[in-house]
Amino acid sequence: ASASLDRTIKVWQLGSNVANFTLEEHEKGVNCVNYCYSGDKPYLISGADDKLVKIWDYQTKTCVQVLEGHATNVSSVCFHPELPIILTGSEDGTVKIWHLNTYRLENTLNYGLERVWTISCLKGSNNVALGYDEGSIIIKLGREEPAISMDNSGKIVWARYSELQQANLKALSESEEIKDGLPLSLVVKDMGSCDIFPQTISHNSNGRFVVVCGDGEYIIYTALTLRNKSFGSAQEFVWALDSSEYAVRENLTTIQIFKNFKKKTDFKPEFGAEGIFGGFMLGVKTNAGLAFYDWDTLEIIRIIEITPKNVFWSENGELVCICTENNYFILKYNMELVAMKKSKEEYVTEDGYEDSFEIISEIQESVKTGLWIGDCFIYTNEVNRLNYYVGGEIVTIAHLDRSMYLLGYLAKESRLYLSDKELNVVSYSLLLSILEYQTAVMRQDFALAEKILPAVPKEQRTRVAHFLEKQGFKKQALTVSTDPEHRFDLALQLNDTKTAYDLAAESQTEFKWKQLAELAMNLSHFNLAQECLHNAQDLPGLLLLATCSGNDDMVSKLGDLAVQKNMNNISFLSYFILGDKEKALEVLVNSNRL
Repeated sequence: ASASLDRTIKVWQLGSNVANFTLEEHEKGVNCVNYCYSGDKPYLISGADDKLVKIWDYQTKTCVQVLEGHATNVSSVCFHPELPIILTGSEDGTVKIWHLNTYRLENTLNYGLERVWTISCLKGSNNVALGYDEGSIIIKLGREEPAISMDNSGKIVWARYSELQQANLKALSESEEIKDGLPLSLVVKDMGSCDIFPQTISHNSNGRFVVVCGDGEYIIYTALTLRNKSFGSAQEFVWALDSSEYAVRENLTTIQIFKNFKKKTDFKPEFGAEGIFGGFMLGVKTNAGLAFYDWDTLEIIRIIEITPKNVFWSENGELVCICTENNYFILKYNMELVAMKKSKEEYVTEDGYEDSFEIISEIQESVKTGLWIGDCFIYTNEVNRLNYYVGGEIVTIAHLDRSMYLLGYLAKESRLYLSDKELNVVSYSLLLSILEYQTAVMRQDFALAEKILPAVPKEQRTRVAHFLEKQGFKKQALTVSTDPEHRFDLALQLNDTKTAYDLAAESQTEFKWKQLAELAMNLSHFNLAQECLHNAQDLPGLLLLATCSGNDDMVSKLGDLAVQKNMNNISFLSYFILGDKEKALEVLVNSNRL
């Protein structure tokens, strides 16, 4: 297609010098034309000096929509290759973004660089290049995070443009070896098209339903057959921990709560609603911070002065991770305390129940996506690391080569699943037995931890022992560790001289014998100290021990041993202490000191 200042648009066939047809409705010269990338929309778009943007159906040769809003000549038009938007640029210095389906003006950009001359989009990227009189800039549109969700059984639903597709991890060939970090060969099933352009997709807690959000609307489908169950208007949508309950944010003031797809109540938070978060409690981002509400009563539990980016609840509701732009906080929710105060009808401050939350940790790290497995928080960060947090310790699972987004964890396979923005799904091994053991330790349920321990591979037990040591459980760490060096260090810290002696005897290293000798002397186990110093051939230490204990026989033997080893200072000092002047003089003569 070509645009001309003669006010027409002509559509041509390659190989012919005669136009197939001409479109004429602009009142002034046409500056630009562009085809729509969507297969179900046989459209082209034009911009002209009459300040108008027109969208044409090139099959029926009719104008289907006129976009008005620019103040002067329209110089560039563009259908985005992936997002459902139209971009138009004008000599008035603005770039306008329109919705492809509703033709609603979504945003106007003005960077003060004079006239706009060109707009260019790159397929597979959210970046858009804008060219002006005074220079060029690149902007990023939409979300980098893909619209994708996985339920607890391994069924994945994602959106490719407006088409919904499904893949099942259980359908992976048993003969196929799954390697950490490599894309999985999934069998993709088309589920049908969505009436809105999906920006987010999420399953409820039992995986029976999946919600698609976008364009200020939401649609809840059955996860298996994609049957429409409910729909409505929403700026945001979140599920409760109860699979039948959810909340939608209509605007900056109103939240609606639904139960079994029926509206339960309208809710207007006192400090507004800039964002909402689901999970064990309803979280509301307000101008005062983050407010947590009880799902059933909508009673305020606590207002926390923080600006949240995301909130992740553990399954049992005991722990919550609150993420901000540059760090994240792990908090413990005191259910018993809140329940007791409710039962006693104690006074509740305007900020909710005092001491209802206890800060466990603050980590200077930016979280992109996260989820809880027991008391372990798994997350990806801004520098593309896959980590998990447990008990104040951060363990790096993998260094990622690109931005990845967590989908979920399958306990049966002990594997963690992630996706990139191109919808490539990868997997990493993460042993459930280790996570369960660490969770039991954090809850100080050592009986349960002992039952889980046999399932932990022997090569991983030293890692678990280091975790126990960091939590202060050194005795348990000593029984778990399989590394002799680590076990020896723990035995010294626990004053366990028997275990330390056995380990030192196995290794027969002087350094270990000296360390054990020092411990034995501190504990007044002088016979053990003497044996250890002798095994370490630490004659100065033996001399100190012999003189302190007044053991003349030991001093005499030490003097003779020192002569054999040519340790003249020790031999002279031993004989001198005993008053054996002849032997002391002999040492001086033999060592050429006289």
